[in-house]
Amino acid sequence: MSQAIDRRGFLFGASIAGFGVLCQGRNGWAGGVGPNEVIQVACVGVGGKGRSDTDHAANHGRIIALCDVDERRLDEKAAKYKDAKRFFDFRELYDELGATVDAVVVSTPDHTHAPAAVTAMRLGKHVYCQKPLTHSVWEARLMRETARKHGVCTQMGNQGTAHPGLRRGVEVVQSGAIGEVREVHAWTNRPFKYWKQAPDIVARSKEVQEVPSYLHWKLFLGPAADRPYNKVYHPHDWRGWWDFGTGSLGDMACHTTNLVFKSLKLGLPTRISAHSGEINSETYPAWATITYEFPAREGLPPVKLTWYEGAKDGKRNLPDSSLFPAGFNPSDSGSLMVGSKGQMYSPSDYGAEQKLWPEDRYHDYKDPKPTLPRITGGKGEDDNHKLEWFQAIRAGKPAIAQSNFDYSSVLTESMLLGNVAVRSGETVEYNPQTGEVTNSSTAAGYLKSHFRKGWEL
Repeated sequence: MSQAIDRRGFLFGASIAGFGVLCQGRNGWAGGVGPNEVIQVACVGVGGKGRSDTDHAANHGRIIALCDVDERRLDEKAAKYKDAKRFFDFRELYDELGATVDAVVVSTPDHTHAPAAVTAMRLGKHVYCQKPLTHSVWEARLMRETARKHGVCTQMGNQGTAHPGLRRGVEVVQSGAIGEVREVHAWTNRPFKYWKQAPDIVARSKEVQEVPSYLHWKLFLGPAADRPYNKVYHPHDWRGWWDFGTGSLGDMACHTTNLVFKSLKLGLPTRISAHSGEINSETYPAWATITYEFPAREGLPPVKLTWYEGAKDGKRNLPDSSLFPAGFNPSDSGSLMVGSKGQMYSPSDYGAEQKLWPEDRYHDYKDPKPTLPRITGGKGEDDNHKLEWFQAIRAGKPAIAQSNFDYSSVLTESMLLGNVAVRSGETVEYNPQTGEVTNSSTAAGYLKSHFRKGWEL
């Protein structure tokens, strides 16, 4: 093993083991950045969603480093950002450029979110990380604790948060327009055409395939247990595999339940139950219905939230038709909050649009006075979401970013508890204070993902 690799291993291991911030960077981690100072950004994962994440970051900072395990994707972005240094391994990036990087954008597969983001935060870097924030419940709690400890500015990539329509919806619910909300339903159009999982794939292929010359397979695996390469994992279809993705729930619930979480000030659930298609050890089931029970909080009543995904017996798994007006066909993805005075229906993934029911009760409804800031100046809502993060960095105020890890880690932790209930086949009793399952050792075993030696957090 080369001296360079030994040094990388030490740096990665030391930062992960909690030896504190090894490098504060140009501006440290507690204060802001001057209005005329350029924020220097490293982008980890530049394919898929990372393509637009990188471009948006370039609108507000300077891209000085690009990292991806797929050389084709890396070459594509490097051709656009010619001054940026190229890396395949984010550990090498942090080792070499740690003193000059201010902020890191993480747009990798779910299982490598926490290794890339936690290590960056421990080095004093501000972090933007794609949704879901993490691969496991345990990692979500670690992300929250790490961001708080190091005082960095953070944002999760559920860009609907920046849409003025979502913020308007939050204000409407919090004004009391639909009364007390105790019942919520949310559904998704995943996986279907987007990727394959059960029932199409329920086991690993026995076919031996050669790793493509452009792919650094061991780095793709990251903390996951070693396995032979197969084209079914990369790109994108990793979402349907337990070891790499978080299924339909992880992919979309941080979008689709975002309006609900913000409107109802939901914290962590205390009881989670699930029904699903047949469980296998490799891929997510064909369908799942998951129910979360949230306790009363801040003078608000308890809430039961039910999530629907996939297809059962050849039919979309959706809320019962009796919840909707007669003859109404719900959107492919959406949410429904049932209040004591009325209902709020949102017909999209991102919560940007809402309808109030019954229509005759709300036909002349007027919006309440805005209480949440509106973000303008970016090139669309996704870019505005990054802009808000950059504004937080410049001001040295993490709370400016509306999906900072204090909020988004709770949203992620809550939703991923649904996968714990699905995989264990048991109702989960959860202690939000300790992060422990109190009634099932089987379910408790799924709170934390496997970490291959050398990748431990």
